[in-house]
Amino acid sequence: MAILNLKDVTKKFGGLTAVDGVSLKVEENQICALIGPNGAGKTTVFNMITGAYQVTSGDVIFNGESICGKKPHQIVEKGIARTFQNIRLFKSATVLENVMTGFHCKTKTGMINVVFQPGKCRREEEETRQKSLEILRFLGLDGVKDSQAGSIPYGHQRLLEIGRALATSPKLLLLDEPAAGMNSQEKKELVETIRKIRDTYHLAVLLVEHDMELVMGISENITVISFGRPIADGTAEEIQHNNDVIEAYLGRSDD
Repeated sequence: MAILNLKDVTKKFGGLTAVDGVSLKVEENQICALIGPNGAGKTTVFNMITGAYQVTSGDVIFNGESICGKKPHQIVEKGIARTFQNIRLFKSATVLENVMTGFHCKTKTGMINVVFQPGKCRREEEETRQKSLEILRFLGLDGVKDSQAGSIPYGHQRLLEIGRALATSPKLLLLDEPAAGMNSQEKKELVETIRKIRDTYHLAVLLVEHDMELVMGISENITVISFGRPIADGTAEEIQHNNDVIEAYLGRSDD
């Protein structure tokens, strides 16, 4: 069953069409990729899925329900989490505090509870702390839990952003260039981490990534767009031998 289904999604900014009729499906527990040359519209697609941009036409179906018109926090509550191409951590907060913020959409206590039921608030905060520590242990970041997020190595910051997304208990995880800035060893470890996340948390993953070796090595299905339009969809082997994809990335020879 498809947990995410984009149906002829289009996004226009005035007279500019940034995304033009993109369709794709992500099945439950599947790892998929959305790829294309620079400026192809990949992040715009992510922004429409997460509610940062409203769809001009078409539909975004998540878990059998249209989420077009929903606000970003509502979409997070329904089970979609994302990371960003440019890391967006609370860099002066600790690593642990960053993950704890991800649980905010799941907590039940509010200001009234703080005043009249402080014990309940303390219990929920401690529960959030323990769940956050579990995520950090899972990602191998528990050793730096008390460090400021901005002070840990870049590759660890990437993992921390994934950890914060996991704290929202997603059914679908969107990763926007998760390997950007990583060295070859960190990329190998990232591939294993993404697979482990899928298997442990039983969620689907859709990633945007420029590292083709990583994409081909991890993706069960790949959608390719160029100049905002879909040009191919299939397995890694099918995509590697698709002439339209080769042309989009390498250009057409005049010989």
